[in-house]
Amino acid sequence: MWLEFLQHPMIWAASIVLGAVWLSRLFAAGLNMDKIAEITHQEYDATPVDATGRVPRVSIVVPARNEAEHIEAALVSLLQLDYPDYEVIAVDDRSEDATGDILDRLQVQWRERGEALHHRLKVMHVTELPPGWLGKTHAMWQAGKQATGDWLLFTDADVVFRDDALRRTLVYAERERADHVVLFPTMVMESAGERMMMAFFQSQFVFAHRPWKVADPKSRDSIGVGAFNLIRRSVYEQIGTYQRLRMAVLDDMKLGEVVKQAGYRQRCVFGRDLLKLRWVFGAMGMVRNLTKNFFAILHYNTAFAMLAVCGMLVVNLGPFVGFWIAPGWARAGFIAALVTMVAIYAGMSRRSDISPFYVLLHPLGTILFNYAVVRSVVLTLARGGVIWRGTWYSLAELRKFSQETPLWNWL
Repeated sequence: MWLEFLQHPMIWAASIVLGAVWLSRLFAAGLNMDKIAEITHQEYDATPVDATGRVPRVSIVVPARNEAEHIEAALVSLLQLDYPDYEVIAVDDRSEDATGDILDRLQVQWRERGEALHHRLKVMHVTELPPGWLGKTHAMWQAGKQATGDWLLFTDADVVFRDDALRRTLVYAERERADHVVLFPTMVMESAGERMMMAFFQSQFVFAHRPWKVADPKSRDSIGVGAFNLIRRSVYEQIGTYQRLRMAVLDDMKLGEVVKQAGYRQRCVFGRDLLKLRWVFGAMGMVRNLTKNFFAILHYNTAFAMLAVCGMLVVNLGPFVGFWIAPGWARAGFIAALVTMVAIYAGMSRRSDISPFYVLLHPLGTILFNYAVVRSVVLTLARGGVIWRGTWYSLAELRKFSQETPLWNWL
């Protein structure tokens, strides 16, 4: 063994480091993931009350641009929630398809159902985007100004809610005296490629985020999810509303960062099947989504992006390569990393419809994921900016705003 170490010191070092890295992630997630509440449990099947003993009012904000294919199912699910006091504010953000017509039709239909439901759905139409704004953040800001709720829920136009999703989350939020709550959606996947890419994406979540640390006021970990960002209205106003986040491409994550940095109480919860979202369509759908978003996640920092790509390739492909090329006992660390991957995939299968056998496609998922990251960087640099929801934004403009956000959340 010592002779092998002297003959192949780099392989031994890689084996030890990769084994330790993967085992540390498994150890951290295994010990702590169960600390995150599962709000489908019976204890959350109740009526929420705030500190004064009344049911808090909720304003649900749904920005939509060219969402004619999904918006009706999403809104109907929201209008059928079993929550006692809420409103839905849907914003047509300069859509070029039938989105606006669908919203207007639903508003008329809902008003015809009775006076009690007359004001449940409000529809807004944005026809012009002022300078210095992203379309989505502007739409949510405009809706927030019209909201009457004690809580604001920002969600996307392709998310379908179970009827008890909002009620259960508010029960948790008020019991915890939380200020911002994220409910993880259940991803709908219909192909092997979608499951492969989603499995890889989720496996990397244990490296980029520690959701169990979100509730720790001493940690820097924060979270935000576009499908379900629930925030107290008073806190939303204290942090500067979406006007402060006007150029945030990843507005959901940025909202979570700002809330946590301001010292407010942040929580995240699981809720199997309470929210359903089909985020990607085929393996290349994930590539396209990441092409739009990933350079923004990395704060338009080219050096950091290349470092991230190299790191992901080494961490995710290294154990497979090392298993085949390492001699004798030098394989031990690589084997430990591979066993850990299997355990992580098995753990993920408890909360999704992804078989743990998708670990066998982990190398292919790694290659496609990193291709998407490189594509995001190259296309953004070549074009000098991005087209986001139909509007062009220069890279200089995006970088200027991004400098206000530190990189520590990804280091």
